[in-house]
Amino acid sequence: MDFTTPAFWVSLLQIIWIDLLLSGDNAVVIALACRSLPKAQRKWGILLGAGAAVSLRILFALAVSYLLGVPFLKVVGGLLLLWIAIKLVTDNGGDAHEVAASDSLWKAVRTIAIADAVMSLDNVVAIAAAARGHWELFVFGLLLTIPLIIFGSQLLLTLLTRFPILIWAGAALLGWIAGEMLVGDVMALSWLQHLNPGLVKMDDHGLHPAALPHYAASIAGALFVVTTGYLLRGRTRPAEAGHGA
Repeated sequence: MDFTTPAFWVSLLQIIWIDLLLSGDNAVVIALACRSLPKAQRKWGILLGAGAAVSLRILFALAVSYLLGVPFLKVVGGLLLLWIAIKLVTDNGGDAHEVAASDSLWKAVRTIAIADAVMSLDNVVAIAAAARGHWELFVFGLLLTIPLIIFGSQLLLTLLTRFPILIWAGAALLGWIAGEMLVGDVMALSWLQHLNPGLVKMDDHGLHPAALPHYAASIAGALFVVTTGYLLRGRTRPAEAGHGA
């Protein structure tokens, strides 16, 4: 590949920008999952979580062309991500509590791995599209996610500890992403196109939902997570108070 051509530098800048945007989602998941860990284990949680995120992206990179064509894959992933988002705001009532150290660490890593498995597919597709078939740029894009996720998670973890309300904002973000995934599934796009061709748009990367279904599904996902999480926490608090009495 000719490193002196404008096309190379355009692709490189696009990959860096994509990584900056998409790695934030993974950093949010890691920070949310590690917020209740003892301070001595938080760095391990971040490192293991980042390692899981990058490993999953590499695995998806090897099978991305096949995975994109699997019907209902994003539907299942979106529903799973909704469950994870609700669980993150209802577990522990937003406060840390004492659990066995090893269980706490591996539970956090497990949550991170599941969420990353759901979200990494879109991230890999975006990087692969920007790389335009050049494996050097693709590998660079994957490697760049490591420091972005690690340092982004550490910053977010500090903010979540100081401002617990951001936990809800992070969960709403995951709900937003879940809504995007649900409406972006192959079968969902086919249904939208059959319903009204104007609800689907085509570009160099294939079919995508138009602005209306895209934002409607995203907003619905975020509202669903926040509302369900609030209602579930409202049910558990009286039960815990009655048990304590």
